Amino acid sequence: MTRDDVLVVGAGPTGLVLALWLTAQGVKVRIIDKAAAPGTTSRAMAVQARTLELYHQLDLAEAVAEAGRRNPALNLWVRGRRKARLSFGSAGAALTPYPFLLIYPQDQHEQLLASRLEAMGVAVERQTELLDFEDRGGHVAARLRGPGGEVQGHEARFLAGCDGARSTTRHRLGLGFEGGTYDQIFYVADVEAGGPAADGELHLSLEQADFVALLAYGRPGQGRLIGTVRGEREAAETLGFADIGQRAIESLGLRVERVNWFSTYRVHHRVTDHYRRGQVFLLGDAAHIHSPAGGQGMNTGIGDAVNLAWKLAAVLKGQAPDSLLDSYEAERLPFARRLVATTDRIFSLVSAEGALADLLRIRVAPVLAATAFGAGPAREAMFRLLSQTGIRYREGPLSRGMAGRVRGGDRLPWVAWDGGDNFAPLRRIGWQVHVYGTARDGLRAWCEGNGLPLHVFAWHPRHGKAGFARDAAYLVRPDTYVALAEPEGEAASLARYFSERAIVPAGA
Repeated sequence: MTRDDVLVVGAGPTGLVLALWLTAQGVKVRIIDKAAAPGTTSRAMAVQARTLELYHQLDLAEAVAEAGRRNPALNLWVRGRRKARLSFGSAGAALTPYPFLLIYPQDQHEQLLASRLEAMGVAVERQTELLDFEDRGGHVAARLRGPGGEVQGHEARFLAGCDGARSTTRHRLGLGFEGGTYDQIFYVADVEAGGPAADGELHLSLEQADFVALLAYGRPGQGRLIGTVRGEREAAETLGFADIGQRAIESLGLRVERVNWFSTYRVHHRVTDHYRRGQVFLLGDAAHIHSPAGGQGMNTGIGDAVNLAWKLAAVLKGQAPDSLLDSYEAERLPFARRLVATTDRIFSLVSAEGALADLLRIRVAPVLAATAFGAGPAREAMFRLLSQTGIRYREGPLSRGMAGRVRGGDRLPWVAWDGGDNFAPLRRIGWQVHVYGTARDGLRAWCEGNGLPLHVFAWHPRHGKAGFARDAAYLVRPDTYVALAEPEGEAASLARYFSERAIVPAGA
C-alpha cells in the first residue's frame, strides 16, 4: 500500500497544473490517467491572459506564449465583408502583460506541462484507472487498475478528481451534474488555408445558414475552424468536412487547401452540486462544462487548480486549518455558475436559428460590438470578461477590506513602468504584502518578524490609475489575489486577518 499527500486523477491541463503547483510547494503528488498516451488532436485551443499571468509563477508564461500563436484581434464578418475588428491589444494593454488571445493546441500544451512536471520528479502514470475510493476521514483509500490489469490499493491524504466530464470521481461521490445538452451539433476542423482571413487573427463569420470561427495557430495559414452542422443532425457522426455547409467559410474568402483533422460533437452546459466532499475535490470538466464560446473551459479548470493548490499545501504543511479548503468551493463554484450562464447566452446568439436570430446576429451584433469596443470602459470590460482577468472573489470568506478601488478578493491589478512591473514578486508562491508609496515602520517590523515578504513600490500616478491607494497595504494571497486591502497600512489588521483564520503567513 503506497501513500501520497494528493492523488490527482486525470492528466489533462487541469490535473497537470494542479500537480505542478503542488510539487513546487513541496507536496508529494501522484498523478494518474487511464489513457495509454496523451491526446494527439488539438481540442481546447485558447490560453487566456489570466492563465498566462498564473503561469508566470512557475516560469511557464513565456514558454507557452512563445510556443503558441498570438491572435491580436477578433474580426466579425457578415456576407463576405469584415464588419468590425476588435483589437485585444488596445483593450488590454494597460491591464495585463499579455494583451492577446493565445492559440496553443491542447495536445502540445499538455506535452509541455507534463515535461515540466517530469523535470520536477513526477511522471504521469498512464493506463492507470481509478476504480473506486473510500473517504476515511483523515485520508482516502483508492483502488486503482494498472497497465497490466492488476488492481492495487493506494492511500492519499486528499484525492483530486480532474477526470473530465464523465468523471469517475464525481460519480463515486454521488454528486449531481445539472444542466443540459444543446440541440446544435458542432464540428471542428484543423485546416491549412489561404485568403484574407488567413492572417493570424481570430475571425468569426455570422451567416443565416451557419456560422464559423477561425482561430490561427502554428505556421502561417494553419488554423482551427469551429462551426455548426445545419440539418442532417441524426447522421452528424458520419459526416466529413465536404458534407458541412460552406457558406460561412466562403464568406471569409477562405480557401481550405487541406483538412488535417475533422470531428463533430455535441455541446453541454452543466455544473456540479459541490466542489468538495470530505477529502475529495472536483476540478475542471469534472465540475463544470459549457459551450466553447469565448474559449473559457480549459482556462477555468487551470484556475480551479491554482486556487486549490496553495490551500492544500497550506493544510498539509500545518499552516492552515482544514476549513481553509472550504473556500475553494465558495470561490470557484459561483464563478462557474456565472460562466455557464454567460457562455450560454453567447452560444445561443451565435447558433440560434430563425429570422429574428438572423437579424440579431447579422445586423445588430456586429454594430453593437464595434460601438462598445470603441468606448474605453466597455472595451476594457469586454477584455476582462474574455481574458478572465476580471475574475474576483469579493464575497468569498478570505476577502476583506477596500483601499482605493481595490477590494479584498480582486486580482492584484497590474502596473508597469520603465524597467519593471509589480507582478515580478508574484513568481514566489506564497503570501506577500504590497505597498505603493511608503510603508509604516510597524508594518515593516511585523512582516519581518513573521517571515512575510514586503514589497514597497515608489508611488507613481499609474498606481492610482490602476486603483491603488497611496501608502495602503495589500495582502496578496499565494494565487496572486488580494486577500486584504488595508487603507491605513496598519500591521494590526494583517495580524488580525491571519489570527481569525488560524493561518500561518508563510510561503513555499
